[in-house]
Amino acid sequence: MRPTRPITLLRLAAATALLALCAPITTASGAASDGGHHHRPCVSSPRPDRGPARDILRIAQQAKAEMDLKSVILRVTVDGREVITTALGESMTGVPAEPAMHFRNGNVAISYMGTALLRLVDEGRVGLDDPVSRWLPDLPHGKQITLRMLGASTSGLIDYVTSPGFSDAVSADPFRQWTAKELVAISTSKPLWYEPGTNWSYSHANFVLLGAALEKITGTPLDVLLQQQVMGPLGLSETRNSPTPDIPTPVLHAFTSDRGKYEESSFWNPSWTTAPGAVQTTDICDLARSAVGIGSGELLSPSAYQEMLNPGTVGLGHPTKTCPATICLPNTEATHYGMGLLVLNDWVSQHPLFFGYTAAQAYLPSERVAIAVSTTMGTNTPDGHTAQTITQRIAAALVPDHPIPDFG
Repeated sequence: MRPTRPITLLRLAAATALLALCAPITTASGAASDGGHHHRPCVSSPRPDRGPARDILRIAQQAKAEMDLKSVILRVTVDGREVITTALGESMTGVPAEPAMHFRNGNVAISYMGTALLRLVDEGRVGLDDPVSRWLPDLPHGKQITLRMLGASTSGLIDYVTSPGFSDAVSADPFRQWTAKELVAISTSKPLWYEPGTNWSYSHANFVLLGAALEKITGTPLDVLLQQQVMGPLGLSETRNSPTPDIPTPVLHAFTSDRGKYEESSFWNPSWTTAPGAVQTTDICDLARSAVGIGSGELLSPSAYQEMLNPGTVGLGHPTKTCPATICLPNTEATHYGMGLLVLNDWVSQHPLFFGYTAAQAYLPSERVAIAVSTTMGTNTPDGHTAQTITQRIAAALVPDHPIPDFG
């Protein structure tokens, strides 16, 4: 699916310079920025007839056809400048997909919690190795589990999502409102996978607890805290929490065959996915801006940024006997879990997948390349992370010396 000619950064710089309406702003961290707020509407760029934008469009068109996707929405920027923003396919029958449509961003919000935590560390309000029991005194093993372990997912708490019967319960009643207490209880009712801090395994419980700890530390509701600490400073004006399954208009509708028939899943309740206050929706322009802001550590000190990229994650790729292999990453030196995000070679990434939505945000700090992709399923879409696949193909064409590896 790669174009016939690699897209070189030299060609890319020339093409994006023509597209840019203003020069990027450089932040204190040295990261290129589009100025924080995308004041202009999130709309498709002019249809390209040459250069890297055309090649990226072809990759998306081919992937949409190959994977029978209902929609593909993407945005690619280099050094803060738009290369292409486009939407293919339909939101619903007869309703074309548009870049301004909102979709669920799932675990992207976990990277916001990680950044919020590290900002509190920068301010001297907490230490990463502070025990969680200081703020959550009733948490089993809370004296052994630290804030770092929650953010880096090394606590040893089992993942309630992979617990027997959980997926069946969600499937039986996808509109159910789950509480944080219910979710954490599933994880804490079982023995730890391993001694806290001695291994790595993805557990949604870590991030539900991290959200609760952040609220206790700051005395601020999580949605307000994330707005103050992350979305506001980055200018993510279309990214917000909702206490209900509602999605702001315009809506990118989703469909899935998870329950044996192809049906709409847009408004299934995502309350089980992460901490209350971090169950968010976004649009593709915010997702691309998020990739830059989070991936560059724009809001963090240099030391906190390094902690985000490598918080000392242990055991990655070496699951214990009870750690499901499907949620343990490949054992490569350059691929690991950071503080609420993935580091895949030299890309900083996050990839939600649930309820018929997939999305990906990926940032390459060395080249200041940001890729944001959102997809929805068609009737014959194969299993797998389709947005991540498209992101990998774009990266392979755009910066062939910096591939994005598979994960999971």
